[in-house]
Amino acid sequence: MRLLWRAFLFFKPDWPRSLIAFAILALSTLVGLLKPWPLALVVDCVLGEQPFPPSVRVYLSGIPASSLLAILVSSIVILHVGHAIVTGVLSGMVIQIGIRGLGRVRGAVFDWLLQLSLRRLLGLKAGEVTYRATWDTFAFQTIWNQGLFTGIAATGNLAAMTVVMWRLNPRLTLAALAIVPPLLLVMQSFGRRMSRRAAEAQDVDSGIATTVQQAVANLLLIQSFTHEPIDSRGFLAQLERAYRARWSQHRTEVVYLATIATVFALGTASIVWMGALQVIGNRLSIGELWVFLAYLTQLYEPLNQLSNLGSTLSNARSGVRRVYELLDETEALAVGTVENLTSTPPDLSFDNVSFSYNADQNVLRSISFRIGSGESVAIIGPSGAGKTTLLHLVPRFLDPSSGRITLGGVNLRDYQRDFLRRNISMVFQESLLLPMTIAENISYGRPNASRAEITAAAIAANAHDFILRLPQGYDTAVGEGSTRLSVGEKQRINLARAFLKDAPILLLDEPTSALDAASETEVMSGLRQLMKGRTTIMVAHRLSTIRSVDRILEFRDGSLIDVGAPSKVLGEDGRYLRHRIE
Repeated sequence: MRLLWRAFLFFKPDWPRSLIAFAILALSTLVGLLKPWPLALVVDCVLGEQPFPPSVRVYLSGIPASSLLAILVSSIVILHVGHAIVTGVLSGMVIQIGIRGLGRVRGAVFDWLLQLSLRRLLGLKAGEVTYRATWDTFAFQTIWNQGLFTGIAATGNLAAMTVVMWRLNPRLTLAALAIVPPLLLVMQSFGRRMSRRAAEAQDVDSGIATTVQQAVANLLLIQSFTHEPIDSRGFLAQLERAYRARWSQHRTEVVYLATIATVFALGTASIVWMGALQVIGNRLSIGELWVFLAYLTQLYEPLNQLSNLGSTLSNARSGVRRVYELLDETEALAVGTVENLTSTPPDLSFDNVSFSYNADQNVLRSISFRIGSGESVAIIGPSGAGKTTLLHLVPRFLDPSSGRITLGGVNLRDYQRDFLRRNISMVFQESLLLPMTIAENISYGRPNASRAEITAAAIAANAHDFILRLPQGYDTAVGEGSTRLSVGEKQRINLARAFLKDAPILLLDEPTSALDAASETEVMSGLRQLMKGRTTIMVAHRLSTIRSVDRILEFRDGSLIDVGAPSKVLGEDGRYLRHRIE
């Protein structure tokens, strides 16, 4: 229950609308109570010989029968149409509040995703997160629309109907309420089972979403190794597991609903039997029986809603739990407050820094070195030496397991995180472009940059000429996956982005490793220009990029084994051992 109440907090900002909705609900209940009476008066007082009830006798006495019939028939139309209008307005408001709350939940999940550390991100399945952010979040809307609001509406209607029916015929009312204990027993016996099976089905479905996402991301790999039949069989096996899980869930729900329907059928049959006997014995008029049976329908409707609430909340509770499993995750990251650099560009120091993703193995071991203000260094070493991990420590994608890193003499942990990252530009090995225009990609770090500034950054990155050859120039949409651009062109756009950001610290993660010779020449020209006046760390393999730095740091097995100028580490004559950088 605590989990469900937490879910309602996302709807708290709409409490004024909610109060209006509950007021309209009260009006809807009142109109619903009046709906059966005009027809009962026609049957008993116009067509029959019963006197009008005292509450309406003063208004209807002395009116001819034909006029009475017209008034009562008009009342039937007015009440039914009015009830439909009020109910429609009410439904619209409830749905609107539910959608707004759903938007807040999805916004919270997206904000959580944007704040993830790299350590946590590497442990996530993209399809699983996507499923929880899109489908599981619907559970919050369900809890509002069909949980809280339906529950309150059904309880209110049930109380109102019970009071009115008791005043009309206490004996029949007791008989109508006799089905409540069996209903509660059925809800209790099926509730946990339905919740458990709903959770199992959602877990399997999220696994399917993960498989589809992985297939899309690795389609070329799958096709190049003709792995389609194997992957297809694996996916069919997943679908079979999903079928069994969903069928088990819905089979339980079908049995539950059938049991509920049986209880209602028995209750209705007993009321018809007892009411008919009272009419035959002249203890109840036909009109009064009609009103009572109409109220019985309105009594059993909220009871039916409350009984279905068990199934609805069981499913929704599973979705809410899965969303809060994400939102409740916390990481003990230090939150700094410093928002100024002591020098520009600042120096960067690593003091006995170690890092491990788990307790079993250190990726970095007691690393210590200093990069002076405006100095550039290249990190070389074989794959798995910890080069990229070290790079990720600077913008605090990761925090050291031990030791400390200082920037301008200030511990990185003491900097306000967004301030720190605004002062760092990164160029990745993989050219990361978003499905937006070329200009928007370049200005991603400075959304308010002018077109002149964007163009200047592209010129500095040797990207201006090829951009002008595109169909719409800078306004050309890159598209999903940026397939219309070559690898070298994508990388030059990434360089232009770094130029425009103009941060004093530059991190380069093998920026030319995927380029051919011609593209590398273009990119390196831009890189050398970009590195001027910036404190730079570059992970590199190629000799052409390594030669452009002030010093080289050689890593092996997570340890720093050599430091020096390119001529020292690679040899005075430019010869070097290939295994040292690959």
